[in-house]
Amino acid sequence: MPAVQQMTYQPLGGVPRPVELLTFDRLRELSTGGTQRADFHVVAVVDDGQGAVTVDFRRHGLGPRSAVWIPPGAVHRWDDIEALSGRLVLFVPSAPVTAAARQLTAAPDQASTWTVGPDWPLLAAALDHLELEAAAGPAELTGLLLSALLLRLDPPGRDPEPDGSLFALFRDTVEAGYRTHRDAGHYASVLGYAPRTLSRAVQRATGSTAKAYLTERVVLEAKRLLAHDGFTAARCARELGFPDATSFSVFFRTATGLPPGRWLAQWRDVVADRQPAS
Repeated sequence: MPAVQQMTYQPLGGVPRPVELLTFDRLRELSTGGTQRADFHVVAVVDDGQGAVTVDFRRHGLGPRSAVWIPPGAVHRWDDIEALSGRLVLFVPSAPVTAAARQLTAAPDQASTWTVGPDWPLLAAALDHLELEAAAGPAELTGLLLSALLLRLDPPGRDPEPDGSLFALFRDTVEAGYRTHRDAGHYASVLGYAPRTLSRAVQRATGSTAKAYLTERVVLEAKRLLAHDGFTAARCARELGFPDATSFSVFFRTATGLPPGRWLAQWRDVVADRQPAS
């Protein structure tokens, strides 16, 4: 498996701007066809054509008026973009967006792809306006226009959690600590809430328990490390805070139904099946 390409935000011309736009034509020029992990958001709006993108081990078909949202840290690959037309918006997590838009950027169960509904004309207008201002306009104005675009995208999924809600605090604390703590009780203690109170908040926001949320987050990172960074079970154990490779393998098998090596072999078979014949 080729190594994942770690992508760091590099604004056009080296000028520090929080937002950059490019077309699928430009993406085709830049793309190596490999697997990538970026430290910035990628939002793509497809005007026409058929294609596909894989985000964190799930392949998604793309068509006219479809949208893609790839958050920082997600492992992704543009599988088929030869026939796609449209634009992509790249923006850093610290882009100066409104509070409502920031709730969307932080959503843990954000859909990766979907079809835009009746708001398509308004979305296209918001994208046009953002493109006009992104290269030279004030950062504050760019942030407002980016916010308008994100809110017009109207991604399906849960209602955004307000900043400062218990689940939002839990989500942020998990992101900072999941490599060393996998006990929901630890997070309840850190946040100063009873475990049952935390569990109810997580259940309302995600439909699953706090323990299940933690397990899912660790498994996702483990899959990324196994499939794209080429880590062994022993190195995954060290990276994710397990005492040894056996403990990690038991955790992974319990969560996925497969030991790490077998899961990786199956994933490689799936990737090989998708490669075009030479």
